[in-house]
Amino acid sequence: MQRLLWLDDYRTPKDYLIRDYEITWVKTFEEFCAHLENDGLPDIVCFDHDLGTEKSGYDCAKYLVNYCQQHNLDIPQYDIQSSNVVGKENIRSLMDNWHRLFISKS
Repeated sequence: MQRLLWLDDYRTPKDYLIRDYEITWVKTFEEFCAHLENDGLPDIVCFDHDLGTEKSGYDCAKYLVNYCQQHNLDIPQYDIQSSNVVGKENIRSLMDNWHRLFISKS
């Protein structure tokens, strides 16, 4: 079973997922970072951008990319369920840029 990390302060993953996953639902930047540090990289990450706090889903994506850089890992599969169009594009751009860089180094 694939491990999915669901980042969203409002939406429940049960409303969006069709397949069965081992789901960890985190709602804040701090919970997101703690999950990576304690449980490692999941198979899939689903991002929300606006988390209702100072830190956003984009901050989480930056942390994830930094984690991947430090551990010499490619990014996991990801999706973005945010309705914030600009935030969504920022996350996608960051994640895709790291993926391209990682592949070119391999």
